[in-house]
Amino acid sequence: MQKLFEYNWQVRDDWFTWCETVPEKELLKERVGGVGSILYTLFHIVDVEYSWICGLQGKPEPEEPPFAAYSSLPKLRELSNFYHKDVKSFVTSWRDEMENWKLTETAPHGETVSFRYGEVMRHVIVHEIHHIGQLSVWSRELGKKPVTANLIDRGLY
Repeated sequence: MQKLFEYNWQVRDDWFTWCETVPEKELLKERVGGVGSILYTLFHIVDVEYSWICGLQGKPEPEEPPFAAYSSLPKLRELSNFYHKDVKSFVTSWRDEMENWKLTETAPHGETVSFRYGEVMRHVIVHEIHHIGQLSVWSRELGKKPVTANLIDRGLY
């Protein structure tokens, strides 16, 4: 599982680098088929990953920071790097016995829900991959080559 998080982090860093080649206006432009703009999508990926990992660590769910405070590439990278320290620490300390531990939360409608830790970890991985696919489509709409999503040749295995 750690290798897939490492894959996501590499691809995310590649997208941050890709963003350096795109005018800020295009990075902030509202897009169809996703959660918003290119930068907001990256912000959403970072925020969701951190939020779920905080839950698995038994920390209170953090309040989503205002996107306006991170709506530039340098600020968003800074947030990602700040959150990454906690996330990486948890991911690298993962043990097989944690797979079936339960995370219990109160859903927005008041119902108590439980998720297995392993399920949450995989959800976080797939969530980012899903949004990376959206970034690839938007990249092509801008006439730019998207970041490669290949797992092979990333030096992970």
